[in-house]
Amino acid sequence: MVVVPSRPAKVSHPKAPRLAANVRLPVMRPEGNEANAVHLLPPTLRCRRQSDNKFDSHPARHAATTSGMASVHVDGALIHVETDSLTATVATEGYVTGVKDGTLVDKKTGAHDLGYGLDIVDFLMEPGASAETTPKELRYDFHNSYHGDIAKRYVALPQICTQAKKLSWSIFEGEQWIAICQWYRWDVAPPPHKPGSTWQQWLVFQDGLRHFFACDTVVSANDSDCLFMRLDMPGHLQHQKGDNFEQVYLSYHGYIPSSEFAADFPPDGKFLYQRGKTPAPQRMIRGYKIKNGPWLAGLTLNPASVYEAWCHQRGYICFIEEIGGVKVKAGQGFSAAYAIGYFDDVPAMERVCDRQKGATRIELQGGHYKIL
Repeated sequence: MVVVPSRPAKVSHPKAPRLAANVRLPVMRPEGNEANAVHLLPPTLRCRRQSDNKFDSHPARHAATTSGMASVHVDGALIHVETDSLTATVATEGYVTGVKDGTLVDKKTGAHDLGYGLDIVDFLMEPGASAETTPKELRYDFHNSYHGDIAKRYVALPQICTQAKKLSWSIFEGEQWIAICQWYRWDVAPPPHKPGSTWQQWLVFQDGLRHFFACDTVVSANDSDCLFMRLDMPGHLQHQKGDNFEQVYLSYHGYIPSSEFAADFPPDGKFLYQRGKTPAPQRMIRGYKIKNGPWLAGLTLNPASVYEAWCHQRGYICFIEEIGGVKVKAGQGFSAAYAIGYFDDVPAMERVCDRQKGATRIELQGGHYKIL
């Protein structure tokens, strides 16, 4: 566990329509199929809810403020963060979740991410094909080049990143760190599932670090024998026959030259990780070496959080990761925590994994944030 002290955190959550005050967000650790629920949110985060799930936009409510070097500025639907090591932008409208594409800049090298964003979130799923009675528009397609031959079905829709359009958010400012919380309630569910499952995301930026910490938490509105959430980790990589990166590193496979991604192949064609089928790595690291620059990587701090992970070429390198894969009852869920950003080499990534080993969530308590 890592605890970062500070002065009492400043909280900004304009019109935060999330959960009624008596609603708690439980988290389930993914060791085995079942685990105890854990209370995640401090009372200051319990905000009123809009039942129609159509959230108001959040205009700029405050000018740039600083806590040490770390600063945040809200400009309409964009939240701009700067530390002594990074700059980043979070979009709360349009293409949403995670860090906006091309905006995570490493001050040491000037490098930026090369894809569609970082820690980008999709939907909830289960293994196995949809029932024949499921409406066509709610079925997950497979037996194709972009999903391979892996049968799955949707549990909660829409795809948040492309279709939610607006997210609710809160900002927390501490001494030399900025934390952003975003959340969404899925309002579509293929039968027999019910809508109402929730997702929440923490992004924490701290001075002195070339990476940020993140956490995604799901609370299910349904019972499920194996529920998982799909996201991009660290994020997809746009390239033209390896023009902007040198190699990929997957801790469960090793180093992969850029030439392996010259032609398209399905996710189950190669480099596929599946819990229980692929030998479990000591650390879950996925990233790419920017040409003449640093590594950009996503480190899932508890490897057991990962149910499945892809690294395949479909016009770009698709870094899909699925977290959870656990048995839940309605009202239960799961979470995963990550370190995402820039590193000089793989040993540097491994040191971060080892310091935060086993973490699955982020908590804010008073003037501290904790990686637990």
